[in-house]
Amino acid sequence: MRKSGTELQELITKTTPSRPELTINVNERLLLSDETFDWLYPEPVEAISKKHWTPLAVAQRAAEFLAEPGKTVLDIGSGAGKFCLAAAYYQPDCYFFGVEQRHDLVDCAYEAKFYMQLNNVNFLCANITQIDFKKFDNFYFYNAFFENIETDNAIDDTIATSYSLYAYYTRYLYNQLERRPSGTRLVTFHSFGTEVPHSYQLADIANEGFLKMWIKK
Repeated sequence: MRKSGTELQELITKTTPSRPELTINVNERLLLSDETFDWLYPEPVEAISKKHWTPLAVAQRAAEFLAEPGKTVLDIGSGAGKFCLAAAYYQPDCYFFGVEQRHDLVDCAYEAKFYMQLNNVNFLCANITQIDFKKFDNFYFYNAFFENIETDNAIDDTIATSYSLYAYYTRYLYNQLERRPSGTRLVTFHSFGTEVPHSYQLADIANEGFLKMWIKK
């Protein structure tokens, strides 16, 4: 990693001055706040965290709903892996996968994984159309397709902006989720809901309505 442990400790002291005693477990220190967790990433990736990566509080709530012992959870459009890494720490009896089509972000996710020494998380560099959804039990979706229609919300300039592409991915995900068995769990965050089949029943809602938890009937 390009950053030192001393820098992390200084950040902890700055952001959580009342808890300077948390210096033993590295992962506990990282999970103190979004600021300390984002320290894991290179500066350009860290800088866009508030806009593009799942906040820790959301990751914890979503992981509680999605995690079932021995089950696998897929994060669709995992970016730098923040949701999967945090969720894997919060729910050690569940296995989390992230699929992301940008090689550089997958590399960042793996680097963070190795730093945290987590064994129940992995990342795939692929387009979602290359993923076998039957290999996963539950799903997390933080509106990964929105950047196809909103250039101001793009992570970089490597992804084509096209409403037809957005519609294609949305329909593709809809069809994949529709084929999953009864009891499949889904969490959406900042989603329009168009990718959620009618067979999924809303089970819970949080984060001022932006976080929704679904179970297939």
